[in-house]
Amino acid sequence: MKEKKDSHLNQGLSLYGLIMIAVGSCIGAGVFLVPSQIATSLPSPSFILIAWLIGGLFTLTGALTFAELGSRFPQTGGVYVFFKEAFGELTAFLYGWSILTVITSGALAALAIGFAQYFSKIIGLDEGYEVIIGLIAIGILTIVNIFGVKISEWVVSVLTTFKLIGIGIVVIIGLFLIPTDFIVNVDWSLPKIGKGTDDSGLIGGFAIALIGVLWSYGGWYHASFLAGETKNAQKIVPKAMIIGTIIVMVTYLLINWAYLEMLPIESIQNSKAPASDAISQYYEFGGLFIAILITVSIIGTMSIYIMSAPRIYFAMAQDGIFFKQLAQINPFYKTPVNAIIIQSVWSMFLILFWQTFSNLITYVVFIDWIFLMLGAITIFIFRNKKTSNTNIYKTPMYPLIPIIFIITCLVLVSATLFEKPEQAIAGLVLMAIGICVFYLFQFSKK
Repeated sequence: MKEKKDSHLNQGLSLYGLIMIAVGSCIGAGVFLVPSQIATSLPSPSFILIAWLIGGLFTLTGALTFAELGSRFPQTGGVYVFFKEAFGELTAFLYGWSILTVITSGALAALAIGFAQYFSKIIGLDEGYEVIIGLIAIGILTIVNIFGVKISEWVVSVLTTFKLIGIGIVVIIGLFLIPTDFIVNVDWSLPKIGKGTDDSGLIGGFAIALIGVLWSYGGWYHASFLAGETKNAQKIVPKAMIIGTIIVMVTYLLINWAYLEMLPIESIQNSKAPASDAISQYYEFGGLFIAILITVSIIGTMSIYIMSAPRIYFAMAQDGIFFKQLAQINPFYKTPVNAIIIQSVWSMFLILFWQTFSNLITYVVFIDWIFLMLGAITIFIFRNKKTSNTNIYKTPMYPLIPIIFIITCLVLVSATLFEKPEQAIAGLVLMAIGICVFYLFQFSKK
């Protein structure tokens, strides 16, 4: 039955396209904005790179775990399907509800504002136009994604490829083309334990740094949302998530290494845009180049979010636990047009309501990692169920890999609840509202 449902969508995504979706989902604005926060928490070049490496390895344990889940259930909706099969409709609905009301729509709204800020600087517009530019950006990308998954794949692949090329240029300049007079003498020695910059010491510094690091790594699982539109999804989806995560990890390590070679750590700590500051001090075009790179990076990630997450609402509607209109597919372009539109409209509302980043991203991350933790737990449920499918990808070093990822999620969620209780509680309240909405749908079907 599930294969029949998914067959209504056009299965046109390739391995390269899905890898670019996994990569582009992660590399948005985080790698350009988060380094200053991490440098403040860990004022040692070696520890900064170790934090990015640890975050990448933690993320890889998640990708390896979800690769098996994606291989077991290569249907449209990805993580939503895992929850439905493991825990039932309520948990699955709450995941889709959180994706629509907070996680993806909230991140999309914040990215649109971030894009507008940099785009305004490039073309010389006042800050008053940022909201309008953000709304227009979402509108244009919505139209592009309605036109079909192949067009969306092409747009995402091109933007993500340019994004990686741009980051590669920053890395090459930082590691090989720095003028001799400007070379930073980096001290790569490891400080003694307990010498962190804040009162909580080294462990506390790492905990704070990892929140920003893991936020920057988030999004790789979006590849699973599009499994129903991928050729040979059972094999390609796991490959895309794993390869994409490795590419992101290597990219993040290289660009942060380049930052540290170009700027003293004190400058990184005080910089809102370390990439721009680093390149600008050596080359006149640096500031403009980085601004363009960031806008391309953000617009690519926005396009992926508009493409991928609506497949969850589509799957929910087909299962009869959400508005049935969201299961409608455009007869010509074979895309879930209503699901795409409702997400974009809600994101536009969030832009008009918040106007700035505010504290939205914090509880976006909080709710997101709760569900990632639950998603990883489902692998233990499915391993205990017999299956006749012998082509399933198996997570290596089971159960160690899933356990490491689950513990990582638990630590991040706990740290967010402790450090930012208001945003965390707001997210939990929204989940409570989602439970009420779910039972209203159940009551309406009787």
